[in-house]
Amino acid sequence: MAALRAGLVGLGMMGRHHARVLRSLDGVELVAVADPGGDPHQAATGVPLHAGVQGIIDAGVDYCVVAVPTAFHEETALVLAEAGVHVLVEKPLAPDVASGLRIVEAFESRGLVGAVGHIERFNPALQSLRRRLEAGELGDVYQVVTRRQGPFPARISDVGVVKDLATHDIDLTAWVTRSRFTSVAARTLHKSGRAHEDLVAVVGQLENGAVTSHLVNWLSPLKERVTVVTGERGAFVADTLTADLTFHANGVIPTQWDDLATFRGVAEGDMVRYAIPKPEPLRTEHEAFRDAVLGLGADVVTLRQGLTTVAVAEACLESALTGRPSALGADGPLLAGPVPGPAVAPALAV
Repeated sequence: MAALRAGLVGLGMMGRHHARVLRSLDGVELVAVADPGGDPHQAATGVPLHAGVQGIIDAGVDYCVVAVPTAFHEETALVLAEAGVHVLVEKPLAPDVASGLRIVEAFESRGLVGAVGHIERFNPALQSLRRRLEAGELGDVYQVVTRRQGPFPARISDVGVVKDLATHDIDLTAWVTRSRFTSVAARTLHKSGRAHEDLVAVVGQLENGAVTSHLVNWLSPLKERVTVVTGERGAFVADTLTADLTFHANGVIPTQWDDLATFRGVAEGDMVRYAIPKPEPLRTEHEAFRDAVLGLGADVVTLRQGLTTVAVAEACLESALTGRPSALGADGPLLAGPVPGPAVAPALAV
């Protein structure tokens, strides 16, 4: 079977990592790259370099990774859809819902495979967490708390922290719990002198009744990527920087010291740190998309799921602007269909 011919648009901070993985991915050949700014990181040396997306199309690619700034996702993706090219678009799918919907419709109407690069879904800690939640190890889920903070990344200029970073937490929360957001209430801060927000605090609620809390900022010297899921049997803690997953069980031995029992509340039980395989999330993401293009069962982040995440992000910004909670309709077109599940793409003859 011939290798899939892949292209890459955008050779910036994220694009260089896509280039590295594409050049070493089994069953795939990186045949063309494009960036009007050239290849500053020398990530695609030896691969034909073009100034724009048309050079990628002319190279006869089967699929393309779009790693350009968010503001250019729509125009790039629509050109590729018109040319019949399958696409993996870096997150977020689009700068707004209207733009994202046009991308979704362009690919769905042509029967093309489209996916969004929400890489946290492929983090080993979160994948293990999701499997354990599905197996009922936690029982009922009560709360999901995420913290994603660190210094300001100079590479980001076209969106704020909500659409750049908080979209990770929106997507992973709905994915690990298999439940969509029904409402959010948010507050933002602008402290770095940019046009966009650089801190957001969000409280949300999911269809399954669980409450969520998300703290995201570019203002902290402490880099943190933590997800805590609390339920009737204890709490899972996933650290996606180290890909570690731990479980803190509710205790089964009662505390006999009355004052201490009153202070601590739920009894503390055993803590388990799981030994799990730790493949690189970006490679796992690319393997899943390759398999989707080939028509194999692959659990990718579909364009419509990516669109739902953009809708929740916009609801957060609306809430911060108005000072009121924002509701998300469960039966609207953007939120139709299940959040999880494998995406089985049409086969590509190679």
